[in-house]
Amino acid sequence: MKLLEQLCKIHAPAGNERLLSDFLFNYIEKHKVQWKANPVVLSGHEFQDCILLVFGEPRTAIFAHMDSIGFTVRYGHQLVPIGSPDIKNGYKLVGEDALGPIACTLAYDAEEGDLTYEFEREIERGTELTFKCDFRETEEAVQSCYLDNRLGIWSALQVAETLENGIIAFSCWEEHGGGSVSYLSRYIYEQYGVRQGLISDITWVTEGVQAGKGVAISLRDSLIPRRSYVQRIISIAKEAGVPYQLEVEGAGGSDAKELQRSHYPWDWCFVGAPEDNVHTPNEIVHKADIASMVALYRALMEKL
Repeated sequence: MKLLEQLCKIHAPAGNERLLSDFLFNYIEKHKVQWKANPVVLSGHEFQDCILLVFGEPRTAIFAHMDSIGFTVRYGHQLVPIGSPDIKNGYKLVGEDALGPIACTLAYDAEEGDLTYEFEREIERGTELTFKCDFRETEEAVQSCYLDNRLGIWSALQVAETLENGIIAFSCWEEHGGGSVSYLSRYIYEQYGVRQGLISDITWVTEGVQAGKGVAISLRDSLIPRRSYVQRIISIAKEAGVPYQLEVEGAGGSDAKELQRSHYPWDWCFVGAPEDNVHTPNEIVHKADIASMVALYRALMEKL
């Protein structure tokens, strides 16, 4: 969990993923020699801040977004949300501008709809603020801001240790409209002929998806994946004996939307652990669901 804690503490709101991208690149370069297969690492200007890991002869690609929700400083003390963060008076926010580090407090006037910050000085406009990280671990669970989606990244890195054939794509902007998976999926399809996608992201605890009962396989959210592909994933989960839950929602989305709307014939399925306290500084995920998420991804990347 030390790696997960490191990931959760890195400042990487949508549009400014550079620090996390650099961290991942350095982590991969240091550890890939210990993995079962040594991947080709693709990064650079043509991928912006995204990173692709290509193992062996890939058939399936995992997509895990690097960015988080947060806030952008507007004018004066005004804030504009990045993505859809939970908004509550008293949340601790951190960041940095030209005058130095920032540790301030979120202030929200529900009647007027004013979203502002409380700080000893005016913060430079355009500065991004994110939730202050308070990482907590018990025998049963981990709790922190930004488990969505640092846990999806962490899971993908665990899978990378034993992966022989496949692609792992670390993407950007997912929390604020997406954009990077459009060109990543095109490159992956044209260069490797891969058209099977798995979305390594974190979903919600609901009345039908409970903490501690296994990783969620989503039958649908605001979009609907191809049922025959999802049925293959369910069959592999059953065969592997991995605890899982089936999710059915009418709202929400992920990097899958760009695969669904692609000009190429991509299949996709969202597979992720459920969390409670979504998009707050106190997101919480059961460790049993984390274990089943990694186990299922390993089985899927071998069998799909």
